[in-house]
Order: sequence, then structure tokens, then C-alpha cells
Amino acid sequence: MARPIEFDRPKALNRALALFWRQGFQATSLADLLAAMGISRSSFYAAFGDKRRLFIECLDLFASHMTGRLRRARTQAPPLVALQGFLEHSLLPAGDPRGRWGCLLVNTVLELAGVDDGLSGHASRHLEDMQAAFQAALLDAGATPGQAVELAAMLMLVSEGVLVSSRRPLSDPDQLQPIATTFRLIRSALG
Repeated sequence: MARPIEFDRPKALNRALALFWRQGFQATSLADLLAAMGISRSSFYAAFGDKRRLFIECLDLFASHMTGRLRRARTQAPPLVALQGFLEHSLLPAGDPRGRWGCLLVNTVLELAGVDDGLSGHASRHLEDMQAAFQAALLDAGATPGQAVELAAMLMLVSEGVLVSSRRPLSDPDQLQPIATTFRLIRSALG
């Protein structure tokens, strides 16, 4: 009979997510994970299988958090205001050091493209889902289907660029300016 899990799995998973987010997949060792998660090797393997499966679970959890934030923003504001606020507050959260870690999904694509195409592809699919959510919000804001596709692609490219540049020592105003400019252009395009 298998022993029951004797630790807080969601808490351990969130600790692993933070470690992967800060260090990346390749630089995070099993010893790092065990220490951060506060669990034994046997508990790790029983609960998560291996480092790769844990990382996939962390990617999925991160994506779920991001889509949840966007969904909540959309219930609280008009579509363009919600999108802009989501990008400003989720990509560069004020006072949160994780804002300088970039995005786990974008970081994974950058780190693992050509190295581990399975993990890179998994992260890319989540980014495609986010782009589809941007497209839906743009349609709700009055964009034509063609405009929504083009503007969502542009918005995704800008957000990925902001996420990459967030790892540089730029001021928050310098980080936020491209987002403000992008939404000024989007509002102009939508008339």
C-alpha cells in the first residue's frame, strides 16, 4: 500500500514554479527543487514523477494563473482597458520582484527552443492560447475579425518583448511606455 502524501502539494508546486521561473529549467537541479519544496526525494517522485513532469505542471499552473488574471480583468473593465491593465499589472507587478523574472512561458521558449522542443512547444501553446484571449477581447472592443487577428499578434509580440526587457534594469516607466504606445495605436486603428 502506498504511503499517503505528507506535505502540502499545492504549496510545494508553487515553490517549484517560483524556482523554475527564477532560474529556468536547465539551471534548476533536483537538489534545488527538493530544498525549495521542502520534500524528500521519495515524496518528490511519488507526487510529481520527475523534474520534466513537474515542470510541465508548473507551466500549466502559470498559464492558468495568467489566463485567470485576464479573465478577471475582463469582468471589471471594458475590453481595451482590461487588456492594457492586464499587461501593465501582470507583466510588471508593482513592488513584486517576480516582475523582473519575465514570464515563465516566454523564458521557457527562449531557453529551450532547439534544446527541448517538447517543453518549448508546450510553453508556446500556452502563449498561443493567450494570443487567442487577446483576440477575443479585441473583437469585444469592436475590431473586425481581420483586425483582431493582426492586433492580437502585435499585442503578443509587444508583450513578449516587454517580458524579455523586464529582465533588464530599466525603470518601470521605460517598461510601461511600449504598452501605452501600443494601446494608443490600437485605439486609433479601431477608430
